[in-house]
Amino acid sequence: MSDEIPICSAKGCRVDAVWVLAWNNPKIHTPERRKTWLACEEHREHLAQFLGVRGMLKDVVALEEWRAREADGGQG
Repeated sequence: MSDEIPICSAKGCRVDAVWVLAWNNPKIHTPERRKTWLACEEHREHLAQFLGVRGMLKDVVALEEWRAREADGGQG
């Protein structure tokens, strides 16, 4: 991710993201693969529920923590 503040992935939302929702679709992705959606405070729960009921949600992490993990080479 770049240094600019990304926006929430919720449809129509233009608010700064503060959460990363890591997920994968087990029907098409290998178990270690992680895709990401970004969420603002308002949409974090909704997006997590959407992914969760489909069995795709793997982790919800604060954006700053996610960036720190990336800076450490994905360790964390």
